[in-house]
Amino acid sequence: MGHLPRRARLVVTQMSEQIGNVTRDRYDAIVIEIRALVQQRNRTQFVIGDRALEIEPLRSQGGSQPARSEVAYSFTETLQMFADDTGCTLNQVRRWRWISSRWPKGQRRDEVPHYVHGILAAISEPEVRFAKIAEPPLIKRTGQRRWTQYEACRVVGWQVDRPETVQEKVDAVHELVADEKVASRIAADLLRRPEVTFQATADTTVQDRVAAAQELVRDEEVASRIATDLLRRPQVAARAMTDSTARHQVNRAQVDQARQGAEIVRQRTPALQHIEHTAEFLALVGA
Repeated sequence: MGHLPRRARLVVTQMSEQIGNVTRDRYDAIVIEIRALVQQRNRTQFVIGDRALEIEPLRSQGGSQPARSEVAYSFTETLQMFADDTGCTLNQVRRWRWISSRWPKGQRRDEVPHYVHGILAAISEPEVRFAKIAEPPLIKRTGQRRWTQYEACRVVGWQVDRPETVQEKVDAVHELVADEKVASRIAADLLRRPEVTFQATADTTVQDRVAAAQELVRDEEVASRIATDLLRRPQVAARAMTDSTARHQVNRAQVDQARQGAEIVRQRTPALQHIEHTAEFLALVGA
């Protein structure tokens, strides 16, 4: 391939690129095919939601309700019947009905998945909601602007399954360390850095959570914030201090911090150095 022109080498490289078990060209064809099916599914979900909304309109909070004695079925019974007769679940019907109520037909986006409409439906102000969906975020991997589940969750402030920012990682770790036993293990482990030692435990639940938290705290800034937060919990701090290495690292950090603080004070207060020298001289004379 070395004798081929640069443009020809680029074409050959693109053609030979593998994604999973298929070529790049085949992958792109599959994506186009599935996107068409997803758009069709989106339309189907909106139609089901619209029809459920027609059968049982969404009333404003505190609005008047029709006397159920005048109808054959209750609200839930009606939606359950509709779900059964259409092959859906009651949760699906109720969810899609609510999403349809939040997105009038003129504000829906065919290129945006239905579940993204559902996430962004959490934005209370209609004007903000309609404007936001028209501004898809930039996806770094592709360089294209497109909505994904994670980007939509970030917009509404929901926790994401795949945290990327420092704050998202901190929030994810806090979810994992709600248990005191897990928190103590993580706190002790973080305080042992840079030589972090992981000791296996027979408790697979604790072990799995510790491993997941360890993955999230590889970043030093995340680790520092988590360690500080965990040590504010008295029981966690007490258990963490039973680890001799962690206790040594904390004591060493305190000494280093005190030394650095004293040095800063000396640099900012020249007169203090003179006082220290005088005290040393007097001590020597006294000796």
